[in-house]
Amino acid sequence: MSSVHPQSPPENDTVLVVDFGAQYAQLIARRVREARVYSEIVPSSMPVAEMLAKNPRAIILSGGPSSVYEEGAPQLDRAIFEAGVPVFGMCYGFQLMATVLGGTVDNSGAREYGRTQLAVSRSGSTLFEGVPDKHSVWMSHGDACSAAPEGFTVTASTDVVPVAAFENDERKLYGVQYHPEVLHSEHGQQVLEHFLYRGAGIEPNWTTTNVVEEQVALIREQVGDKRAICGLSGGVDSAVAAALVQRAIGDRLTCVYVDHGLMRKDETAQVEKDFVAATGVKLVVVDAEERFLDALKGVSDPEQKRKIIGREFIRVFEQAQADIIADEGPAVEFLVQGTLYPDVVESGGGTGTANIKSHHNVGGLPEDLEFQLVEPLRKLFKDEVRMVGQELGLPAEIVQRQPFPGPGLGIRIVGEVTKERLDLLREADAIAREELTAAGLDREIWQCPVVLLADVRSVGVQGDGRTYGHPIVLRPVSSEDAMTADWSRLPYEVLAKISTRITNEVKDVNRVVLDCTSKPPGTIEWE
Repeated sequence: MSSVHPQSPPENDTVLVVDFGAQYAQLIARRVREARVYSEIVPSSMPVAEMLAKNPRAIILSGGPSSVYEEGAPQLDRAIFEAGVPVFGMCYGFQLMATVLGGTVDNSGAREYGRTQLAVSRSGSTLFEGVPDKHSVWMSHGDACSAAPEGFTVTASTDVVPVAAFENDERKLYGVQYHPEVLHSEHGQQVLEHFLYRGAGIEPNWTTTNVVEEQVALIREQVGDKRAICGLSGGVDSAVAAALVQRAIGDRLTCVYVDHGLMRKDETAQVEKDFVAATGVKLVVVDAEERFLDALKGVSDPEQKRKIIGREFIRVFEQAQADIIADEGPAVEFLVQGTLYPDVVESGGGTGTANIKSHHNVGGLPEDLEFQLVEPLRKLFKDEVRMVGQELGLPAEIVQRQPFPGPGLGIRIVGEVTKERLDLLREADAIAREELTAAGLDREIWQCPVVLLADVRSVGVQGDGRTYGHPIVLRPVSSEDAMTADWSRLPYEVLAKISTRITNEVKDVNRVVLDCTSKPPGTIEWE
């Protein structure tokens, strides 16, 4: 299996976000991109020489849970501040910059958590030009900077922290104690953009048009005159990935839709109708339901289910490859996948983080995979993928479709996967989606996984009889990029209608419950 993936061309104005274990590192990268500047996340363990070898136009130091005084706390080579590259420190990154450059950070117990009033003392500074002198920001720290490094100007403070922001225009080094990337920080995006545009002198020219042009060029370079196949799931990720590759190599792309029996109600018909009509791409539909159900028989462990689904998925592709070669001749050497940046990060491939979950399109691939991977969306967040889809002319029915996991309903059944359980869950899921659409809530929520607790039964009363049925869980969540999420506060009347319909219309279900857990601590999917 090839590990080479298309990367952004070196001519891009790339901003590196150095991750010190921050909860919001991915959010910082997204905010930079919202400013139309390309960004990538790198771990704080990466040697500074490697960071600088990427020729970044600017570097942002993220926050993190550590104290700069803790033994083993992440550190940073002073060379990063002496390379002439503009640097912006946030929270822990701010304190680390201060200590490395000779400032003073006091471990005094001066804590600030949550909304805090910031007082700007230099309103015309690079960071705070046009920003109100008093505004609310989001703090999360236990140490405080009491003296800025030599040559720095203190530009903001709070009642607790005498140095809440400092700037050095000559060296293009800047820092703030708070988190400008979160929405709770008023004018945070403006301050971040001031650093990018004014401090670092970067032009805001990273757009979806650039992404399409760059990726098409990279795909052509990677694939050459060979052929590729793409696993089409019907979701926005695989659809946009396929549309990009088709634009790059035309009819040398064949899309394969594996009907593994784990899809939602009427999904196969929708894929054939909507995507083919929109793109004219060649589509092969493989009926593999029996194969997948046989492989999943008796399996309840979620990670094992993911791996089995991933393994069988690839094997079906290998057979499709053989069939396509037999029909068309030239070898199919490339497999297109709709892997996104959050997939990479959560699977341990982005910042050295722990493996939160394995995906069949990231962590669960067999070692003997015979394809080279083409992953044109690997550096994009979900909202960026939707914008690229719009740029490519895909219809709203595809571009705005709610996310759906690659392993399908197989990981929305807690317990063994059987055809009977899948059919039950399909009906419940269809009802929930119908009612959310009827209520005009499709754009209000990120997605609403519907989960069957197959190994759980509860007592109920339906008609005049006592029942012993399964619970269905509704998991409506709101999110911008799936890295963090909150449960959606759906109207009670909508929840009541969904519950009533499911318990009345779906056999063996007598209870509907609502999951009101944010992410973190819970993931969006149950398995």
